[in-house]
Amino acid sequence: MKKMKRILAWIGIIVLLGLYLVTFILGVTGNESTKDLLMASIACTVIIPCLMYGMLLLAKVLEDKRKKDETDAKF
Repeated sequence: MKKMKRILAWIGIIVLLGLYLVTFILGVTGNESTKDLLMASIACTVIIPCLMYGMLLLAKVLEDKRKKDETDAKF
């Protein structure tokens, strides 16, 4: 489980860095046709970390429940 969390964390870091780069490039160009893409990129830089945090919380809760079920089964 720990290795999977690290892999997902690195994937999240790469995705966020890519989004930051795209946001910067779209912001610098200042083209009217890229305005919608810029807004979508900014929204994703907020939404993706929130979703990742929620997934980590859910994984923690499910892991704790699994451990509790295993200890209950032993007794």
